[in-house]
Amino acid sequence: MWWFAHGEGDVPTSTAWLSRHERAHLESIRFTKRRNEYVTRRWTTKQAIAAVLELDRSPAALDRIESRHRTSGAPYVHLDGEPAAVDVSMSDRAGWAVCLVGPPGTMASGTVGIDLEIVEPRTEGFIADYFTAAERSHMASLPVADRDAAVNLIWSAKEAALKVLQVGLRADTRTVEVDVDHTRRDDGWSAMTVTGPDGPMPGWWRRAGVFLLTIATAEPSTPPQLLPGSASLEQAAPTHSWVAAPRC
Repeated sequence: MWWFAHGEGDVPTSTAWLSRHERAHLESIRFTKRRNEYVTRRWTTKQAIAAVLELDRSPAALDRIESRHRTSGAPYVHLDGEPAAVDVSMSDRAGWAVCLVGPPGTMASGTVGIDLEIVEPRTEGFIADYFTAAERSHMASLPVADRDAAVNLIWSAKEAALKVLQVGLRADTRTVEVDVDHTRRDDGWSAMTVTGPDGPMPGWWRRAGVFLLTIATAEPSTPPQLLPGSASLEQAAPTHSWVAAPRC
């Protein structure tokens, strides 16, 4: 597996790198926040796919890569109008996007899931509504100083796992339960497991500055490798540029 990150400031102002279908969809989006998220996710995904498949990564060549969605909402990739034999998952948060690419040959959606969050306060009501009894008990045992990071980590892990299950946030988040290991490897990753209706899903997580990154997989895997050309999440700052002009 491989992962890649970019911020909205990395996205070209021209839309020539988008496919015809993607440009048409972009034109239908009227809110700046949604437009920024759309192009940042797709620019990041196209760069990641091109790197893994050893394709031309220049903007002029990227319109041959297209990110589409199945009826379940799970993303998949077309290359030159045909499904590409890679699995992909993407996420965005606060002006930044990440993409996870499964090994070539895994065309079926749902083998990988990625989520990106920032460490921020969450209410007691949020924990009560979305966490299992065991997760709530764990949160209650933590020092106040550790609470914000822990609650966002659990939430992010749930989102990554629900992408593997191809249900997303349509599902009750209490149907999956998160168990994280805080032992940090030399490469910055720590292990986690999310147990769902069909059993455990292994995964990995890491703290990157103010961001939290989680990855869930259908089968055990080593942590993903960072692709060349990726931005550094460790140095990234959350961006909310859309606030100045909410509508396009």
